[in-house]
Parts: sequence; C-alpha cells; structure tokens
Amino acid sequence: MDKLSDMAMFVSIVKQKSMAATARELGVSAASITNRLQALEDRYGVKLLNRTTRHLSLTEVGELYYRSCLDILESVNETESLIKQGTRLTQGPIKIVAPKDISKQILLPIISEFTEHHPEITPSLYLNDHVHNIADSGVDLVIRYGELHDSNIISRTLGKSERVLCASPEYLKDHGVPKAPRDLTKHHALVMLSAEQELKTWYFRKNSKLESVTVKPKMLSNDGEIIKQLAVNGQGIAMKSRLDILSEVKGGKLVTLLDDYTKNFNSATTGTSTDLRVYYLDKKHQPKRIRLFLDFLYQSFAET
Repeated sequence: MDKLSDMAMFVSIVKQKSMAATARELGVSAASITNRLQALEDRYGVKLLNRTTRHLSLTEVGELYYRSCLDILESVNETESLIKQGTRLTQGPIKIVAPKDISKQILLPIISEFTEHHPEITPSLYLNDHVHNIADSGVDLVIRYGELHDSNIISRTLGKSERVLCASPEYLKDHGVPKAPRDLTKHHALVMLSAEQELKTWYFRKNSKLESVTVKPKMLSNDGEIIKQLAVNGQGIAMKSRLDILSEVKGGKLVTLLDDYTKNFNSATTGTSTDLRVYYLDKKHQPKRIRLFLDFLYQSFAET
C-alpha cells in the first residue's frame, strides 16, 4: 500500500475510533486493517495507537502523525480539485462557529455582503460558543471571545473588548445603582452557564487590588443573547463583553456599571482575554475561499 492510502486509513481509524468500522468503510477484512496498522508502526518504529479490546487512543507521536495526515490529505484533495476544475478553488463551503449574539449583530451583515461578492462560496454559520478543538470539530473558523489554547491554531484579534456590567435604566431606578463590587450581593444577577458551571463568582480589579464577589443568580442561561435580553428587560445585572452590548448602550436600553474596574469571570489580570478573535488551523496551504473570507473579515472589522 502507498503512504497516502495508509494515511487515509489511519485518519479513518482515529475518526471512527474503530478498526472494524474502517474495514467496513474500505470493504476489506478487519485483519487486513490490523496488519496494515502494524506495518505502518513497524515502518517508522513507533507506536501510533494505544489499543485495547474496547478502546483506541492516540499516542503522543500518533497525535503528531494524525495532524500531519489531515493536512497532507486536504492538500492532496485541493490539488486534485485544482487540476480537475482548472480554477483557484474559490467555490465551496466555509464552516464558521461563533456566539449567537455577536453573530446576529455583527457577523451576519459581514457574511451577507461577502456572499454578494463571492456567490460561489457558501458559508455555514453555527451558533456555538463551546468549540475547543477545531481539527476534531470539522469547522474552518472559530470566532469567539477569549483565548483558545491549541498549539495547532492561528489566532488574530478582530475587535478589542472587555467585560462590563450592565443593567437597564428601569432596573437601576427600582433597585439602585451599585457603587462598589460588594454592593452586587444585594442585586439580582443574570448568570452565564458554561459546561453546566454557574459563572457566579465575578472578579474586579482596580489598580493593584483584586476582589471577588459571589452574586445571587436570579436567572441563568448558557446563551449570552438570552442573558443580554434579560438585562434589557430589567431582570437584573449581567456581565457581558462590551462589543455584545454596543447597540443597546447607544440606544439607551442598557447602562454600564462600575466602569472604573476591570472585570472578568475568572481573572481580572488578563486584559486581552475578552477580545473578539478568529481562530483557524495552522495550514501551509489554506484554501483560497477561506483566505478570501478572512481578508474580508479583517477589513470589515477594521472599518467598524
């Protein structure tokens, strides 16, 4: 078997977590897949997969080989398409993951304008704020607030932001305006849920002093747009990214609070951790349609 076939086989085993499933996919016996995998490991003198009767997992060098296989196979597929079509392959899909609130306010107009210029490209927008591994998720771009720690990805800041406290003028009229972080314990808090964890400990830094406040949730949600709408409706005080609430603040629907403090859910020391960023895989040959969209995205944010 040639190396590309072995790479495709290995990627299939990892994705399906089963050599038997790969055998069925390729129309061969399970024994032949086992023998090919053993021959592949013997060729390089390394162990690529930890195997038991019920479980497969990548070794450290197997993880490296798997990532390389993905890049190489995608480059081969793109090259074949270029040859067959005689184009620079600007047509095709782009899978984008982004938070719901920033998608509706900012990204949708940008994507709509982009497709007017490039009707041959089809963006798919997934509203999700919980993608942490781009390669395994099968998406091309992740747009999100905060940092995504993965050595295989590239990131770029789209817009500067920061955490702010906000509430409606009606809520503040009825319940008063907090003058210090400790005052928040007397207020209704609108709390985000992250992986079933309640983000109800809020951190505040002023000069060199760091303090934390555990608020009392009135309502909770894992959807940032719902939290914002609850704040607009006068249900309580929320901690949001400033970019999320720009239009509501400009329209007088929300007011920011304790603006002389730096705020965050987990640390008040990382000033860039709440910036809006785009993340994508570190590839030598990025498909042109993705490069076109990234350039358009950067330009759009630079103009706004």
